[in-house]
Amino acid sequence: MRILISNDDGIQAPGIAILEEIANKFSDDVYVFAPNSDMSGAGHSLTLKSPLRMKEHDDHHFSVNGTPTDSVIMALRYLLKEKPDFMLSGVNLDANLADDVTYSGTVAAAIEACLFDIPAIAFSQRLTKDGKANWEVTKTYAPVVLKVIMDNYKFKKNVFLNVNFPSCEVSEVLGIKITSQGTRAIDDHVIQFTDPRGEPYFWIGSADFRKEDSNRDLATDLGAVHSHYVSITPMTIDMTARGEISVLQELFS
Repeated sequence: MRILISNDDGIQAPGIAILEEIANKFSDDVYVFAPNSDMSGAGHSLTLKSPLRMKEHDDHHFSVNGTPTDSVIMALRYLLKEKPDFMLSGVNLDANLADDVTYSGTVAAAIEACLFDIPAIAFSQRLTKDGKANWEVTKTYAPVVLKVIMDNYKFKKNVFLNVNFPSCEVSEVLGIKITSQGTRAIDDHVIQFTDPRGEPYFWIGSADFRKEDSNRDLATDLGAVHSHYVSITPMTIDMTARGEISVLQELFS
Protein backbone atom coordinates (compact mmCIF):
# COMPACT_ATOMS: atom_id res chain seq x y z
CA MET A 1 0.00 0.00 0.00
CA ARG A 2 1.36 3.39 -1.01
CA ILE A 3 0.61 6.48 1.12
CA LEU A 4 1.26 10.10 0.16
CA ILE A 5 1.59 12.70 2.94
CA SER A 6 1.48 16.48 2.69
CA ASN A 7 0.57 19.46 4.89
CA ASP A 8 0.48 23.26 5.01
CA ASP A 9 2.83 23.86 7.97
CA GLY A 10 5.88 22.88 5.92
CA ILE A 11 8.03 19.78 5.58
CA GLN A 12 9.94 20.57 8.80
CA ALA A 13 6.78 20.84 10.94
CA PRO A 14 6.43 18.42 13.87
CA GLY A 15 2.95 17.35 12.80
CA ILE A 16 4.05 15.93 9.46
CA ALA A 17 6.80 13.89 11.12
CA ILE A 18 4.22 12.45 13.52
CA LEU A 19 1.86 11.63 10.65
CA GLU A 20 4.66 9.89 8.76
CA GLU A 21 5.53 7.88 11.87
CA ILE A 22 1.91 6.78 12.14
CA ALA A 23 1.64 6.02 8.40
CA ASN A 24 4.71 3.81 8.63
CA LYS A 25 2.72 1.50 10.90
CA PHE A 26 0.40 0.78 7.98
CA SER A 27 2.77 0.83 5.02
CA ASP A 28 6.44 0.57 4.09
CA ASP A 29 5.83 2.72 1.00
CA VAL A 30 5.26 6.25 2.35
CA TYR A 31 6.10 9.43 0.41
CA VAL A 32 6.21 12.93 1.88
CA PHE A 33 5.79 15.91 -0.46
CA ALA A 34 5.07 19.23 1.25
CA PRO A 35 5.69 22.98 1.04
CA ASN A 36 9.20 24.03 2.03
CA SER A 37 7.81 26.66 4.42
CA ASP A 38 4.68 27.41 6.42
CA MET A 39 1.75 27.95 4.05
CA SER A 40 -1.05 28.08 6.64
CA GLY A 41 -4.14 29.81 5.29
CA ALA A 42 -3.18 29.16 1.67
CA GLY A 43 -6.48 27.40 1.04
CA HIS A 44 -6.84 25.62 -2.28
CA SER A 45 -4.52 28.01 -4.08
CA LEU A 46 -2.07 27.33 -6.91
CA THR A 47 1.22 29.02 -7.75
CA LEU A 48 0.64 30.41 -11.24
CA LYS A 49 2.91 33.45 -11.62
CA SER A 50 6.27 32.10 -10.48
CA PRO A 51 8.20 28.87 -11.12
CA LEU A 52 8.10 25.95 -8.73
CA ARG A 53 11.40 24.52 -7.51
CA MET A 54 11.46 21.05 -6.06
CA LYS A 55 13.97 19.85 -3.48
CA GLU A 56 14.69 16.16 -3.01
CA HIS A 57 15.64 15.51 0.62
CA ASP A 58 15.93 11.74 0.00
CA ASP A 59 14.10 9.24 -2.19
CA HIS A 60 10.89 9.51 -0.12
CA HIS A 61 10.94 13.15 1.07
CA PHE A 62 10.40 16.14 -1.22
CA SER A 63 9.44 19.78 -0.84
CA VAL A 64 8.47 22.63 -3.13
CA ASN A 65 8.41 26.42 -2.86
CA GLY A 66 4.66 26.48 -3.27
CA THR A 67 1.31 25.73 -1.69
CA PRO A 68 -0.11 22.46 -0.36
CA THR A 69 -2.07 22.10 -3.59
CA ASP A 70 1.13 22.56 -5.59
CA SER A 71 2.76 19.85 -3.48
CA VAL A 72 0.03 17.30 -4.14
CA ILE A 73 -0.06 18.08 -7.86
CA MET A 74 3.71 17.76 -8.12
CA ALA A 75 3.63 14.45 -6.27
CA LEU A 76 0.84 12.99 -8.38
CA ARG A 77 1.68 14.45 -11.80
CA TYR A 78 5.46 14.41 -11.66
CA LEU A 79 6.95 12.29 -8.88
CA LEU A 80 4.82 9.16 -8.37
CA LYS A 81 4.46 6.84 -11.32
CA GLU A 82 1.59 4.98 -9.67
CA LYS A 83 -1.37 6.54 -7.87
CA PRO A 84 -1.18 6.20 -4.07
CA ASP A 85 -3.80 4.20 -2.21
CA PHE A 86 -4.28 6.94 0.40
CA MET A 87 -3.38 10.59 0.82
CA LEU A 88 -2.97 11.92 4.39
CA SER A 89 -2.65 15.63 5.16
CA GLY A 90 -1.34 17.18 8.37
CA VAL A 91 -1.11 16.85 11.20
CA ASN A 92 -1.97 20.54 11.27
CA LEU A 93 -0.81 22.68 14.18
CA ASP A 94 -4.27 23.71 15.47
CA ALA A 95 -7.76 22.63 14.55
CA ASN A 96 -9.50 23.04 11.20
CA LEU A 97 -13.12 23.35 12.25
CA ALA A 98 -16.24 24.99 10.86
CA ASP A 99 -15.38 27.94 8.59
CA ASP A 100 -11.65 27.21 8.96
CA VAL A 101 -11.84 24.52 6.31
CA THR A 102 -12.31 27.10 3.55
CA TYR A 103 -8.96 28.72 4.42
CA SER A 104 -7.03 25.61 5.38
CA GLY A 105 -4.13 24.42 3.26
CA THR A 106 -4.25 21.15 5.17
CA VAL A 107 -7.81 20.53 4.03
CA ALA A 108 -6.93 21.80 0.53
CA ALA A 109 -4.25 19.14 0.13
CA ALA A 110 -6.88 16.50 0.87
CA ILE A 111 -9.27 18.17 -1.57
CA GLU A 112 -6.67 18.05 -4.33
CA ALA A 113 -6.10 14.34 -3.78
CA CYS A 114 -9.86 13.85 -3.77
CA LEU A 115 -10.00 15.49 -7.22
CA PHE A 116 -7.63 12.75 -8.38
CA ASP A 117 -10.06 10.18 -6.93
CA ILE A 118 -7.65 9.21 -4.15
CA PRO A 119 -9.02 8.47 -0.64
CA ALA A 120 -7.92 11.47 1.43
CA ILE A 121 -7.97 12.40 5.11
CA ALA A 122 -6.98 15.73 6.70
CA PHE A 123 -5.75 15.62 10.31
CA SER A 124 -5.50 18.56 12.73
CA GLN A 125 -4.52 18.86 16.40
CA ARG A 126 -6.25 21.63 18.31
CA LEU A 127 -3.97 23.81 20.42
CA THR A 128 -4.52 24.70 24.04
CA LYS A 129 -5.32 28.29 24.96
CA ASP A 130 -1.62 28.90 25.63
CA GLY A 131 -0.74 27.68 22.14
CA LYS A 132 0.59 24.20 22.89
CA ALA A 133 -0.16 20.94 21.09
CA ASN A 134 -0.64 17.71 23.00
CA TRP A 135 0.65 15.41 20.28
CA GLU A 136 -0.02 12.37 22.47
CA VAL A 137 -3.71 12.69 21.57
CA THR A 138 -2.80 12.55 17.87
CA LYS A 139 -0.40 9.64 18.39
CA THR A 140 -3.04 7.70 20.31
CA TYR A 141 -6.11 8.31 18.18
CA ALA A 142 -4.86 8.82 14.61
CA PRO A 143 -3.85 5.14 14.32
CA VAL A 144 -7.29 4.12 15.63
CA VAL A 145 -9.03 6.28 13.03
CA LEU A 146 -6.79 5.08 10.22
CA LYS A 147 -7.20 1.42 11.12
CA VAL A 148 -11.00 1.60 11.03
CA ILE A 149 -11.12 3.73 7.87
CA MET A 150 -8.57 1.71 5.92
CA ASP A 151 -10.15 -1.61 6.85
CA ASN A 152 -13.83 -0.76 6.57
CA TYR A 153 -14.67 2.51 4.83
CA LYS A 154 -15.17 2.85 1.08
CA PHE A 155 -14.66 6.43 -0.07
CA LYS A 156 -17.28 7.71 -2.47
CA LYS A 157 -16.32 10.01 -5.32
CA ASN A 158 -15.73 13.63 -4.25
CA VAL A 159 -15.75 12.72 -0.53
CA PHE A 160 -12.86 13.17 1.89
CA LEU A 161 -12.60 13.15 5.68
CA ASN A 162 -11.66 15.98 8.03
CA VAL A 163 -10.38 14.73 11.41
CA ASN A 164 -9.72 16.98 14.41
CA PHE A 165 -8.18 16.01 17.75
CA PRO A 166 -9.14 17.86 20.97
CA SER A 167 -6.75 19.85 23.16
CA CYS A 168 -6.78 17.78 26.34
CA GLU A 169 -4.96 14.90 27.95
CA VAL A 170 -5.32 11.46 26.39
CA SER A 171 -7.18 10.28 29.49
CA GLU A 172 -9.73 13.09 29.00
CA VAL A 173 -10.70 12.15 25.43
CA LEU A 174 -14.30 10.91 25.56
CA GLY A 175 -14.34 9.03 22.26
CA ILE A 176 -14.86 9.60 18.55
CA LYS A 177 -17.82 11.47 17.05
CA ILE A 178 -18.98 11.58 13.43
CA THR A 179 -19.94 15.22 12.93
CA SER A 180 -21.16 17.84 10.52
CA GLN A 181 -19.31 21.07 9.78
CA GLY A 182 -20.13 23.69 12.40
CA THR A 183 -20.44 27.46 12.12
CA ARG A 184 -18.48 29.96 14.17
CA ALA A 185 -20.02 33.09 15.66
CA ILE A 186 -17.28 35.42 14.46
CA ASP A 187 -17.35 39.12 15.14
CA ASP A 188 -14.41 41.37 14.28
CA HIS A 189 -11.13 39.49 14.02
CA VAL A 190 -9.17 42.14 12.14
CA ILE A 191 -6.79 43.70 14.65
CA GLN A 192 -5.36 47.20 14.22
CA PHE A 193 -1.96 48.23 15.56
CA THR A 194 0.33 51.22 15.17
CA ASP A 195 3.91 50.84 13.95
CA PRO A 196 6.89 52.77 15.47
CA ARG A 197 6.38 55.54 12.91
CA GLY A 198 2.78 56.05 13.97
CA GLU A 199 1.27 54.40 10.89
CA PRO A 200 -1.59 51.91 11.28
CA TYR A 201 -1.28 48.29 10.21
CA PHE A 202 -3.66 45.37 10.44
CA TRP A 203 -3.50 41.69 11.26
CA ILE A 204 -6.16 39.25 10.11
CA GLY A 205 -6.94 36.18 12.20
CA SER A 206 -7.24 36.84 15.90
CA ALA A 207 -6.34 33.65 17.75
CA ASP A 208 -8.68 34.36 20.67
CA PHE A 209 -11.99 33.68 18.94
CA ARG A 210 -10.76 30.23 17.90
CA LYS A 211 -10.25 29.28 21.53
CA GLU A 212 -13.81 29.89 22.65
CA ASP A 213 -15.41 26.70 23.88
CA SER A 214 -19.04 27.69 24.33
CA ASN A 215 -20.24 25.48 21.46
CA ARG A 216 -21.30 22.13 22.93
CA ASP A 217 -23.40 20.77 20.05
CA LEU A 218 -21.90 17.30 19.74
CA ALA A 219 -23.38 16.92 16.26
CA THR A 220 -20.88 19.50 14.96
CA ASP A 221 -17.09 19.42 14.68
CA LEU A 222 -16.82 22.51 16.90
CA GLY A 223 -18.95 21.10 19.68
CA ALA A 224 -17.39 17.66 19.60
CA VAL A 225 -13.78 18.87 19.74
CA HIS A 226 -14.57 21.48 22.38
CA SER A 227 -16.15 18.69 24.44
CA HIS A 228 -13.02 16.51 24.20
CA TYR A 229 -14.11 14.18 21.39
CA VAL A 230 -12.18 13.32 18.26
CA SER A 231 -14.24 14.66 15.37
CA ILE A 232 -14.51 12.98 11.97
CA THR A 233 -16.42 15.03 9.39
CA PRO A 234 -17.18 13.57 5.96
CA MET A 235 -16.92 16.40 3.45
CA THR A 236 -17.55 16.78 -0.25
CA ILE A 237 -15.94 18.98 -2.89
CA ASP A 238 -19.30 19.32 -4.68
CA MET A 239 -20.54 22.65 -3.33
CA THR A 240 -23.79 22.70 -5.30
CA ALA A 241 -26.76 23.93 -3.25
CA ARG A 242 -29.05 21.30 -4.74
CA GLY A 243 -32.13 22.52 -2.93
CA GLU A 244 -31.86 25.85 -4.76
CA ILE A 245 -31.76 24.40 -8.28
CA SER A 246 -35.53 24.04 -8.62
CA VAL A 247 -36.10 27.49 -7.10
CA LEU A 248 -33.83 29.15 -9.66
CA GLN A 249 -35.18 27.02 -12.52
CA GLU A 250 -38.65 28.30 -11.74
CA LEU A 251 -37.43 31.91 -11.77
CA PHE A 252 -35.76 31.54 -15.15
CA SER A 253 -38.29 29.27 -16.85
